[in-house]
Amino acid sequence: MSSSPQPTQVRIVEAAERLMRSLGLARTTTKEIARAAGCSEAALYKHFKNKEEIFVRVLEDRLPRIVPLLADLTDDPGGRVVRDCLTDIARHAVHFYESTTPIAASLFAEPALLQRHREALRALETGPDTLLTSLATYLRAERGAGRIAPGADPRAAAALLLGACFQRAFLRCFWDKEPPQPLDEFATALADTVLEGVAVRS
Repeated sequence: MSSSPQPTQVRIVEAAERLMRSLGLARTTTKEIARAAGCSEAALYKHFKNKEEIFVRVLEDRLPRIVPLLADLTDDPGGRVVRDCLTDIARHAVHFYESTTPIAASLFAEPALLQRHREALRALETGPDTLLTSLATYLRAERGAGRIAPGADPRAAAALLLGACFQRAFLRCFWDKEPPQPLDEFATALADTVLEGVAVRS
């Protein structure tokens, strides 16, 4: 028995991800996405305003779940220890950056297109700083709960963790090989390093 056809919106997102990975974001057009999804460009625009909105949907639906993970932690830090949360976040962040860096890097070769992309993301009220803001919000909640030091700087700690994750992902993509330190070991060591800077001290 054959499976039922996928909804147009799902086909568009899947096609966009494939094209963005193979061509880069700059060279992927809505016309190409529509063709790969088996629909007209007019049908594509019934579901999405522009290519940037499709890109955001790809980030939300098709890539590692760092965004919903941070949203869950921000809504309810819960009973998990901070070290475990930061380790989990670091692991997901590395996968997320490994997935997105090859897609977005091509934008920097075309300044005009990059500017249009910035403007479109601003209109959608999102952008690459979303993860930093979300992680800082989570750490601020932990500070309010007394689980990290009252004088800790949540945004600086978030930048330290995500910056290290991005660096690892960039080098992994650039050299096309796994770093010498296993990911789980890296994530745990990074969480410990961040916690050293924000720990509650007697």
